[in-house]
Amino acid sequence: MISLPKKIAQYAFLIIFSLFSIFPLIWMLIAATNQSIDVIRGKMVPGTYLIENYKALVAQSELWHAMGNSFKYSLVVTLLSLIVCSLAGYGFEIYHDKIKDGLMSVILLAMMVPFVATMIPLFGMMAKLGFLNTVAGFVLPSISTPFLIMLFRQSARSFPHDIIEAARIDGLGEFQIFVRMFFPTMRSTYAAAMTITFMNAWNNYLWPKVIMNKPETQTMPMLVSNLTAGYVTDYGMLMLAVLFCTLPTVIIFFCLQKSFADKTVFLAGEEFPFPPFFTRSKKS
Repeated sequence: MISLPKKIAQYAFLIIFSLFSIFPLIWMLIAATNQSIDVIRGKMVPGTYLIENYKALVAQSELWHAMGNSFKYSLVVTLLSLIVCSLAGYGFEIYHDKIKDGLMSVILLAMMVPFVATMIPLFGMMAKLGFLNTVAGFVLPSISTPFLIMLFRQSARSFPHDIIEAARIDGLGEFQIFVRMFFPTMRSTYAAAMTITFMNAWNNYLWPKVIMNKPETQTMPMLVSNLTAGYVTDYGMLMLAVLFCTLPTVIIFFCLQKSFADKTVFLAGEEFPFPPFFTRSKKS
């Protein structure tokens, strides 16, 4: 049994480092209510310039249009990624053969290739297809990621194969088994994948900056970047823009954090799924 002094020390340690973790968010909230000069001076008391900062932000940028673009792009990427990656992960685990295991190895090795190495070829492909400044140009490179496929493949390992065989005997097709049986039992996986995908799509800056070159297609990260491009930066207004850019991902994470944490614990307890020449599935 842990003694009282030791428990107090543990809680004090956790509280102190929790405050360090949330300090940037607190400072951003305070800075959004102050003038630029107060932010530069490091003022840590809420001010009275929130409305003025908001009026200046709306006057100098297309705030709500950029918010709408970010929501549109992020929701499309999230929906398509969940569909494509869940089907891929399910198929790689349930329908085993050497070819699929080899392909999974290639997909996992692709995680080691940095995006900047493929950005120029991707831009060339999108330009030839006429997808510059379009939703398709933003979405297509992001709808299938090795990490999400790996995540759903790991989840499919816990799905009982006996249920699949029983469903086949009862006359269900493969897609019906996926929709009626796999999908309802993997809601926590979908919630975790949705959180990760939406946050990545919302915070994506480099690819939209390359593929979107019209003002009406800018996203929130691009808007925040543009606010720092002038000779003089209004830091109060900038912090308010960063707050608008941060809030959606914070809200989604806190709403789905239980599923995200549960899935992280699940993956930590599983064998890392390097297929064929590293390891084989437990259900070969």
